[in-house]
Amino acid sequence: MVLNEGSDLSNNRRIPALTPCAGRCSTVFGDSICRGCRRFNHEVIQWNTYTLEQRLAVWKRLDVQLDQILVPMLPLADLQHVEGFILSKRVRVLDSASQGRKLYHALKLCEKNKHFAHESGLGITEQQVRPLWQEFERRVLALATASYELAFLRADGISHSLLQMMEEE
Repeated sequence: MVLNEGSDLSNNRRIPALTPCAGRCSTVFGDSICRGCRRFNHEVIQWNTYTLEQRLAVWKRLDVQLDQILVPMLPLADLQHVEGFILSKRVRVLDSASQGRKLYHALKLCEKNKHFAHESGLGITEQQVRPLWQEFERRVLALATASYELAFLRADGISHSLLQMMEEE
Protein backbone atom coordinates (compact mmCIF):
# COMPACT_ATOMS: atom_id res chain seq x y z
CA MET A 1 0.00 0.00 0.00
CA VAL A 2 1.30 3.44 -0.87
CA LEU A 3 0.70 6.58 1.16
CA ASN A 4 0.45 10.03 -0.30
CA GLU A 5 3.19 12.36 0.95
CA GLY A 6 0.62 15.07 1.67
CA SER A 7 -1.55 12.86 3.87
CA ASP A 8 -1.37 13.18 7.62
CA LEU A 9 0.28 9.91 8.57
CA SER A 10 -0.91 10.03 12.17
CA ASN A 11 -4.59 10.66 11.35
CA ASN A 12 -5.01 7.96 8.72
CA ARG A 13 -7.31 5.42 10.37
CA ARG A 14 -6.83 2.66 7.82
CA ILE A 15 -3.03 2.59 7.90
CA PRO A 16 -0.86 3.08 10.98
CA ALA A 17 1.81 5.74 10.78
CA LEU A 18 4.83 4.59 8.81
CA THR A 19 8.18 4.76 10.52
CA PRO A 20 11.63 3.91 9.21
CA CYS A 21 11.85 1.32 12.01
CA ALA A 22 13.30 -1.99 10.81
CA GLY A 23 12.38 -3.85 13.99
CA ARG A 24 15.91 -4.31 15.29
CA CYS A 25 16.70 -1.14 17.19
CA SER A 26 20.17 -0.85 18.62
CA THR A 27 19.68 2.55 20.27
CA VAL A 28 18.27 0.71 23.31
CA PHE A 29 21.80 -0.66 23.75
CA GLY A 30 23.31 2.82 23.64
CA ASP A 31 24.10 3.20 19.94
CA SER A 32 23.97 6.77 18.65
CA ILE A 33 22.69 5.47 15.32
CA CYS A 34 20.19 2.65 15.04
CA ARG A 35 21.70 -0.28 13.16
CA GLY A 36 18.24 -1.19 11.88
CA CYS A 37 16.79 2.03 10.47
CA ARG A 38 19.86 4.30 10.71
CA ARG A 39 18.00 7.09 12.49
CA PHE A 40 19.87 9.05 15.14
CA ASN A 41 19.01 7.99 18.70
CA HIS A 42 17.11 11.22 19.40
CA GLU A 43 15.04 10.71 16.23
CA VAL A 44 14.04 7.22 17.37
CA ILE A 45 13.09 8.49 20.83
CA GLN A 46 11.22 11.59 19.64
CA TRP A 47 9.62 10.14 16.45
CA ASN A 48 6.07 10.15 17.84
CA THR A 49 6.36 13.83 18.73
CA TYR A 50 7.58 14.91 15.28
CA THR A 51 5.41 16.87 12.90
CA LEU A 52 4.74 15.53 9.43
CA GLU A 53 7.40 17.90 8.05
CA GLN A 54 9.99 16.70 10.57
CA ARG A 55 9.25 13.07 9.77
CA LEU A 56 9.50 13.70 6.03
CA ALA A 57 12.87 15.44 6.56
CA VAL A 58 14.20 12.31 8.32
CA TRP A 59 12.76 10.07 5.59
CA LYS A 60 14.46 12.23 2.96
CA ARG A 61 17.88 12.03 4.66
CA LEU A 62 17.59 8.26 4.98
CA ASP A 63 16.43 7.92 1.35
CA VAL A 64 19.40 9.96 0.11
CA GLN A 65 21.71 7.55 1.95
CA LEU A 66 19.95 4.56 0.37
CA ASP A 67 20.23 6.17 -3.08
CA GLN A 68 23.95 6.80 -2.60
CA ILE A 69 24.61 3.19 -1.68
CA LEU A 70 22.08 0.89 -3.32
CA VAL A 71 21.65 2.46 -6.75
CA PRO A 72 25.34 1.86 -7.64
CA MET A 73 25.35 -1.56 -5.93
CA LEU A 74 22.38 -2.80 -8.00
CA PRO A 75 23.01 -1.50 -11.53
CA LEU A 76 20.91 -4.22 -13.18
CA ALA A 77 17.79 -3.50 -11.13
CA ASP A 78 14.55 -2.87 -13.04
CA LEU A 79 12.77 -0.27 -10.90
CA GLN A 80 9.33 -0.91 -12.36
CA HIS A 81 9.73 -4.63 -11.64
CA VAL A 82 11.05 -3.85 -8.12
CA GLU A 83 8.02 -1.64 -7.42
CA GLY A 84 5.66 -4.41 -8.50
CA PHE A 85 7.57 -6.92 -6.39
CA ILE A 86 7.45 -4.90 -3.17
CA LEU A 87 3.78 -4.08 -3.71
CA SER A 88 3.03 -7.78 -4.24
CA LYS A 89 4.68 -8.46 -0.88
CA ARG A 90 2.52 -5.73 0.73
CA VAL A 91 5.39 -3.44 1.61
CA ARG A 92 4.12 0.06 2.31
CA VAL A 93 6.19 3.00 1.11
CA LEU A 94 5.55 6.71 0.84
CA ASP A 95 4.76 8.04 -2.62
CA SER A 96 7.94 10.09 -2.27
CA ALA A 97 10.10 7.03 -1.55
CA SER A 98 13.34 7.14 -3.49
CA GLN A 99 14.70 4.52 -5.86
CA GLY A 100 17.13 3.47 -3.13
CA ARG A 101 14.27 3.01 -0.62
CA LYS A 102 12.46 0.69 -3.05
CA LEU A 103 15.66 -1.24 -3.77
CA TYR A 104 16.23 -1.50 -0.01
CA HIS A 105 12.83 -3.07 0.59
CA ALA A 106 13.32 -5.56 -2.24
CA LEU A 107 16.81 -6.49 -1.01
CA LYS A 108 15.53 -6.81 2.56
CA LEU A 109 12.82 -9.23 1.38
CA CYS A 110 15.47 -11.24 -0.47
CA GLU A 111 17.72 -11.22 2.60
CA LYS A 112 14.89 -12.84 4.56
CA ASN A 113 14.18 -15.31 1.72
CA LYS A 114 16.93 -15.64 -0.88
CA HIS A 115 14.54 -17.52 -3.18
CA PHE A 116 12.83 -14.18 -3.90
CA ALA A 117 15.95 -12.99 -5.76
CA HIS A 118 14.77 -14.21 -9.17
CA GLU A 119 11.40 -12.41 -8.91
CA SER A 120 12.62 -9.23 -7.15
CA GLY A 121 13.71 -7.25 -10.19
CA LEU A 122 17.06 -6.53 -8.53
CA GLY A 123 19.01 -8.39 -11.20
CA ILE A 124 20.80 -10.61 -8.67
CA THR A 125 21.07 -14.32 -7.99
CA GLU A 126 20.32 -16.17 -4.76
CA GLN A 127 24.05 -16.53 -4.13
CA GLN A 128 24.56 -12.76 -4.34
CA VAL A 129 21.90 -11.85 -1.76
CA ARG A 130 23.85 -12.43 1.46
CA PRO A 131 27.14 -10.77 0.38
CA LEU A 132 25.23 -7.82 -1.09
CA TRP A 133 23.19 -7.40 2.09
CA GLN A 134 26.30 -7.54 4.28
CA GLU A 135 28.13 -5.00 2.13
CA PHE A 136 25.05 -2.76 2.06
CA GLU A 137 24.81 -2.83 5.86
CA ARG A 138 28.51 -2.03 6.22
CA ARG A 139 28.32 0.92 3.82
CA VAL A 140 25.05 2.37 5.07
CA LEU A 141 26.15 2.28 8.70
CA ALA A 142 29.41 4.01 7.78
CA LEU A 143 27.50 6.72 5.89
CA ALA A 144 24.97 7.15 8.72
CA THR A 145 27.81 7.43 11.23
CA ALA A 146 29.54 10.08 9.12
CA SER A 147 26.25 11.98 8.83
CA TYR A 148 25.78 11.85 12.60
CA GLU A 149 29.33 13.00 13.27
CA LEU A 150 28.95 15.87 10.80
CA ALA A 151 25.71 16.96 12.48
CA PHE A 152 27.48 16.84 15.86
CA LEU A 153 30.42 18.88 14.55
CA ARG A 154 28.05 21.48 13.11
CA ALA A 155 26.15 21.75 16.39
CA ASP A 156 29.41 21.98 18.33
CA GLY A 157 30.70 24.68 15.96
CA ILE A 158 27.50 26.68 16.35
CA SER A 159 27.70 26.49 20.15
CA HIS A 160 31.35 27.64 20.10
CA SER A 161 30.43 30.53 17.81
CA LEU A 162 27.61 31.57 20.12
CA LEU A 163 29.91 31.41 23.16
CA GLN A 164 32.49 33.57 21.37
CA MET A 165 29.83 36.10 20.44
CA MET A 166 28.62 36.24 24.03
CA GLU A 167 32.17 36.70 25.33
CA GLU A 168 32.81 39.53 22.88
CA GLU A 169 29.76 41.43 24.08
